[in-house]
Amino acid sequence: MPAKKVLIAGATGLVGYATLKLFARDERCETVAVSRRRPDQTFGARWFRLDLDDEGACAALAAEFDGVTHLVYAALYERPGLVAGWREKEQIRTNDRMLRNLFGVLEQASSALRHVTLLQGTKAYGVHVRPMLVPARENRSELHEQANFYWNQEHFIRERQRGADWSWSILRPVLIVGDSVGSAMNVIPALGVYAAMARQAGKKVLDYPGGAGRVAQAVDADLLARCIAWSGEAQAARNEIFNVTNGDVFVWPNIWPAIARALGFGAGAHAPLSLDREIRPREADWTAIRNAHGLRSGPLKEFVGLSFEYADYTMGHGRTEPGPPALVSTIKLMQAGFHDVMDTEVMFAKAFAEMQAKRLLPPP
Repeated sequence: MPAKKVLIAGATGLVGYATLKLFARDERCETVAVSRRRPDQTFGARWFRLDLDDEGACAALAAEFDGVTHLVYAALYERPGLVAGWREKEQIRTNDRMLRNLFGVLEQASSALRHVTLLQGTKAYGVHVRPMLVPARENRSELHEQANFYWNQEHFIRERQRGADWSWSILRPVLIVGDSVGSAMNVIPALGVYAAMARQAGKKVLDYPGGAGRVAQAVDADLLARCIAWSGEAQAARNEIFNVTNGDVFVWPNIWPAIARALGFGAGAHAPLSLDREIRPREADWTAIRNAHGLRSGPLKEFVGLSFEYADYTMGHGRTEPGPPALVSTIKLMQAGFHDVMDTEVMFAKAFAEMQAKRLLPPP
């Protein structure tokens, strides 16, 4: 008999997919996953198509939620025009409603619930609107200054947890990198497509398309999944918020040679280019590349999602001077007992290799 039953909401996203891989392969877990799109693999989990914005559809799955002990809420609604949508009321209301729809059903369906994990990020520190205090710590946020669906979801879970037997943890990862398709914020397929088109054009070096660098951090999606699993069991994580990173820092121009090497290129010059404006419309070129290499990836909209725009944003396209550093402290997480780390250059190589091995990107 499995020791726990994990419900993963948002199973095709960066975090949800990595968490699905981890829990579904664990013989001690029964894993149920829900998402609007089917994951390319379920790893033995039971998967159900579900639009969390549909309260009736959530209620129709109530029987599947019976006995759930852990909820990993990794679902996310992003509007087209990604960055601009982060402060829009519709985006905030929709993400708030999605959590309420699912949790209302789960709470009634399972008396065994022990833990809920929510995801936030550095927008909790206002990184998208102003320079961050460095290092950003969990007790410093824009809670009373900047509208964000994070706060709606956090307030809801805090209120529902009062007097209940279950606990929650909120994790605040930095730039997440991993193996997922169609995500709103995954630079791997965006950069992989950019590289494939450069190779199609006969280039031997891969130019850096972003802007002037700033000191930043990233986190491997699989490392984050392990942190989610830890938070669901650790006494020190009960009703706590933690920043999560790989443990090192990076600057995009400095790490570019490692990215180019992972994609089979030498590192080229700094050649500013908006991937969203210049690469996203080139569907015919991508179709030719897919056919030439027998790739399993779909059209750009399905494969890359909104990530061309996100790549432009995170790499600072148009920035001519180094931006303010965006660094968070992970002291609280380490003191609580989670110590996994990863070299960020290795992380990028790993993520590209995973997509190449699955024939989602051309071989290097």
